Amino acid sequence: MSTTTRQAPPAPIRARQRLGDRVFSGSALGAGIIILVVLAAVAAFLIIQSLPAFAPDTSDNHILEGRSFWEYVGPLAFGTVWASFLALLMATPIAIGIALFISHYAPRRLAGVLGYIIDLLAAVPSVVFGLWGGLVLAPLLQPVYAWLNANAGWIPIFGGQVSSTGKTIMTAAVVLAVMVIPIMTAICREVFLQTPKLHEEAALALGATRWEMVRMAVLPFARGGMVSAVMLALGRALGETMAVTMVLSPAAVYSFLVLTATNPTPIPANIALAFPEAHDTGVNTLIATGLVLFVVTFAVNALARWIVARRAEFSGAN
Repeated sequence: MSTTTRQAPPAPIRARQRLGDRVFSGSALGAGIIILVVLAAVAAFLIIQSLPAFAPDTSDNHILEGRSFWEYVGPLAFGTVWASFLALLMATPIAIGIALFISHYAPRRLAGVLGYIIDLLAAVPSVVFGLWGGLVLAPLLQPVYAWLNANAGWIPIFGGQVSSTGKTIMTAAVVLAVMVIPIMTAICREVFLQTPKLHEEAALALGATRWEMVRMAVLPFARGGMVSAVMLALGRALGETMAVTMVLSPAAVYSFLVLTATNPTPIPANIALAFPEAHDTGVNTLIATGLVLFVVTFAVNALARWIVARRAEFSGAN
């Protein structure tokens, strides 16, 4: 009677990692951990320093002046979202149009020059945009605002008493739109250029015009990237400080009117204006408004990631 012995399968041979691979892997892991630690430290600092602002008794808080914190921060949060929304409403179609022109319509040499010029706008400091908006753009737009009020005042947002200086939330939104266009354009341009050539050539071979090819092949493929570009631009618009501070005539109000001198103030501009004179619990109150801005920005980024992940399988890349 013969017996057979089973041999154990050979152990898998592990490929030896080179030193450079180990260093790169460790550096990437360390960078990711550092980002999480810094984010957690910022959140912890904001929460700890904000606690005095939520005290029931606000009589000694010169910033709140007897109001509750939520009554104080409500108009500021509204102004932040409203100014950013107006900026994106103007910047999104312009940025997408520029990106499409550079990637699919312009000659190669012209596309290179235009892309370089658009990228240069991202290097301009925000204080320069603020000076341009307050000293140049506002006086130029004031007659336009008067015309809009006279001829389109029946539209609710164009009603009210027109500002005599042109320093309105509409001017601030125009400045913010100019500031976020380079970011949005650069991302959209790169996403458009990643469209598979076979998709574009197939659409053209079936008799589609160039615009029909863009509409059927390029835009569906780039939908997730465009959402990411818009949300990234929204993140910058939400946190912009100096440009809005130098353009806007601030007030803590809820108002959808975009041509009047009474404008809701965004949170960053309010912090910049009030911080030099803040003391004691007033400083904690301003930090608490920064915490609200932090939460809003974090929520915007989380929403963007969710939208991009949800649209990824329908992007056309598969």
